[in-house]
Amino acid sequence: MEYSLIRDKALKVNLQPDCYGSFAEIGAGQEVVRWFFQAGGAAGTVSKSISAYDMKVSDSLYGECSRYVCKERLLSMLDTEQSQNERILSEQRGESSCFFTFADTVSAINYQKTNDCHGWMGVRFQAEPGAENSTVAIHVRMLDRENSDQQEALGVVGVNLVYGVFFLRDNPAKLVESLLDGLSTNRVEIDVIEFSGETFKDVDNRIMSLQLVRLGLTGVAMFDSTGAVLQPSEALRKRPLLIERGRFRPFTNVNLDMLSAGLREFETIADVVPDETLPIMEITMSNLEQSSEGEVCLEDFISRAEVLATTGYTVMISNFFEYYRLASYLFRLTNRPVGIALGIGALKNLFDERYYEELDGGILESFGRLFKEQLKLMVYPMLDQDSGDILTSHNLEVHPDLVQLLEFLKARKSIMPIEDITHAYLRIHSEDVLRRIASGDRNWISMVPESVAEAIQSRGLFGFSGFGESNVA
Repeated sequence: MEYSLIRDKALKVNLQPDCYGSFAEIGAGQEVVRWFFQAGGAAGTVSKSISAYDMKVSDSLYGECSRYVCKERLLSMLDTEQSQNERILSEQRGESSCFFTFADTVSAINYQKTNDCHGWMGVRFQAEPGAENSTVAIHVRMLDRENSDQQEALGVVGVNLVYGVFFLRDNPAKLVESLLDGLSTNRVEIDVIEFSGETFKDVDNRIMSLQLVRLGLTGVAMFDSTGAVLQPSEALRKRPLLIERGRFRPFTNVNLDMLSAGLREFETIADVVPDETLPIMEITMSNLEQSSEGEVCLEDFISRAEVLATTGYTVMISNFFEYYRLASYLFRLTNRPVGIALGIGALKNLFDERYYEELDGGILESFGRLFKEQLKLMVYPMLDQDSGDILTSHNLEVHPDLVQLLEFLKARKSIMPIEDITHAYLRIHSEDVLRRIASGDRNWISMVPESVAEAIQSRGLFGFSGFGESNVA
């Protein structure tokens, strides 16, 4: 680890004459404030350092909470400590100091090494003396297997976060990138980041979530239909899940039918209570448009996110191109049934052995990982434009060497057809919809859900600029 880098960051904060605030840390020791004390000059920065380990003490300070390692507890800590700073110190230093509070609530690894090692941490701060507060909050998963190593890693992330809000806040993307300075993704995962307050009024938290995935700080980012960032481990915990993987450029009636019909059949097959399953629209990073520099095209991402938001579904952005990696992630967070809804074309690609050349066991190793937890692939049919035949998992043709594998997976109900579909939608193709949108052909409106059509028109998404004269009613 680059100790000098982290120490220099802490020292730079300490040497700022207007930074003054408190540190409140629960779990894993006072590892963040320790860096500031050791760097020197902390007397000009730290107004208070506190650790409230006893639950009764914690409740007396921050109010009762259903759990002690959660976002609600973090926010109550930030509220209490920052209010105290302003109430007690404003008369003496209010005109010259930017008050801040760093807080974290953490569950580090226990002696038996049986617990979920994670935590919430955040900074609430004034960008200038007397300004309204702004906040950056993150959720962290610790991957080290020793308590002392987890403490060290948390301390580093905390210093990076405090440094970031004071020196990188004008460049939130850079702030995100700096959070693992001095560490590696083998030690820490950051799967949630939220910016709020006046300083970050123009920040789109969906884009910041995308940054986490792009940088490898996490494999998955999630947000709800309002654009609010979700903590994956909370959103997926003990829930049956049905994931529809797609490009959604744009979201069409086929996508809606695949998920709704797939959901009905999945709930029957998996024997789960109706409406208990969480349906999710998932886009992989490889399915997002890339700029000429190889960066994700943010305009393309936002267009898809804006459209998906109108459907009311939860959205997931993942870095799991391989289906077995996605399945492994999902089963890490839930012990309930999981299904993936996909088209027949995607299933055919799954049986293409070229995609598994990097695995010693090839396609058999991949499928062994994919189906080891009784995952269900729910397969939506496709209309063959040339022959007019409907292609399903029943008549899918694969390489002769893989026919028995396909039949085995169908026999054990790992691959199931989605049959209760709207056949009229089989003629809809996203590429055709995009072409019609760009050309001003209003017939695309009937190919997408009403809410999606309204969003595309009102926000000018996917190149929409109006209808051609010949198509105006």
